[in-house]
Amino acid sequence: MPKTEVILTHNVIGLGAESDHVKVAAGYARNYLFPQGLAIPLTSANKRQIEALQKRRVDREAKELSTMTELASTLSKLTLVLHVKTGEDGKMFGSVTAGTIVDELRHQYDAQLDKRKVQLAHPIKTLGEHEVPLHLHHDVDCTLKVRVESSTPLSPEVQAALATQKASAAKETAREGKDAGKGDTRGKGGRGERPEKSEARAPKADGKKSDKTEKAGKADKGEKAEKPEKSDKKAKKA
Repeated sequence: MPKTEVILTHNVIGLGAESDHVKVAAGYARNYLFPQGLAIPLTSANKRQIEALQKRRVDREAKELSTMTELASTLSKLTLVLHVKTGEDGKMFGSVTAGTIVDELRHQYDAQLDKRKVQLAHPIKTLGEHEVPLHLHHDVDCTLKVRVESSTPLSPEVQAALATQKASAAKETAREGKDAGKGDTRGKGGRGERPEKSEARAPKADGKKSDKTEKAGKADKGEKAEKPEKSDKKAKKA
């Protein structure tokens, strides 16, 4: 299939942005890009428009960044509630996909979002709360909280199980926080024990010194006691 070079005048997902030179199929350019005003043929006359297209691109990208940053700030504070059909045992019929999330965001909050920006590794198939990462812009990411609830009345056992699961998750989070605190305390205690050991050894060192002092004292007394005896002997000989 013959190719032709074109200059893009608008952002075309998967192809390029304003001012980009790209090669495309001649039929694709002739039947879609040119009629839609998305590109122009690569000619010496059209090359003069490149500077203007580059400026338009910079302005568009700056506006997109500002818009996506504001949207991320809003979505990160929301909890999107989805109602799904389930059996009495709480098992979902079907699943929640990226398309479902985008549709509900548009329906509930009038938020326009491309489903490709929803970074959902696998469809959601369980009730409860889930965190869904969003890649809104190459410089903007955020997390959307999604709570999936059943539109079908659940049996008391399932309701109790869901409540227990939620409580367990809360306890687990609290326990992790306490464990982290204990770890810090142990670390501090471990460092504080060393001075106590050195203090305990100090009396032993003092005891040894005192014993040596006592022995030295006794030796001195013995020497002093011997000197008078010698003087007494000299006196008797005289």
